[in-house]
Amino acid sequence: MNTTPKHRDTDLHGAILEDRVVPPDGHWGRVIEPGHLLRIVDLEGRQAVDFLCYDAANPAERYNAADTMKYAGTIFLTTGHGIYSDLGRPLLTIVADTCGRHDTLGGCCSAESNFFRYGVRDTPNCRDNFLAELARFGLGKRDIVTNLNFFMNVPVEPDGRMTLKEGFSVPGDFVELRAETSVLAVIANCPQIHNPVNGFKPTPIRVIVRNPGEHDILEEKRA
Repeated sequence: MNTTPKHRDTDLHGAILEDRVVPPDGHWGRVIEPGHLLRIVDLEGRQAVDFLCYDAANPAERYNAADTMKYAGTIFLTTGHGIYSDLGRPLLTIVADTCGRHDTLGGCCSAESNFFRYGVRDTPNCRDNFLAELARFGLGKRDIVTNLNFFMNVPVEPDGRMTLKEGFSVPGDFVELRAETSVLAVIANCPQIHNPVNGFKPTPIRVIVRNPGEHDILEEKRA
């Protein structure tokens, strides 16, 4: 069991560069500089957070799900695992994780996949929200790849079947990522209500970007 304390504002040493609540069906993006930290807080629990990342200087280099899983040796990423590009470079490292279960397989929901699976049209979806946020950085449809889903629970059964289930996260669970290079991070806060990944009730998340500064760096060296 992961015994890391849940999010506390007193843990946020260094300079806070951004502190924002992203509503359900909302999106967010920012360039994060090397050594800076991105904390994603699940405020109410059981909320899937779709995530993409790119080399900010060359967005053609971006998150690669297959290589990230191969290098980690698992489909369930957690503290200590890198998030790798298609050129084998770590873009980010997970430095804290109070949930311990995130999805690397399911990708993002879209209006088309929601119609295929649930027979409903014109639904809010993460793909459209990714597109809206990516447009702010001059990126588009061709730049969406299989994404990482923080706090989303997609177990794989012994026979290979994937299932979508309610997440394990509880209010205040968080994942924190350290940028290993200048990284464009993009979030679509999942609005899905037709399967249980959000407990059928999408909720807001909190996104915090900070420069940990000298204090945290010294503490890390002592550990």
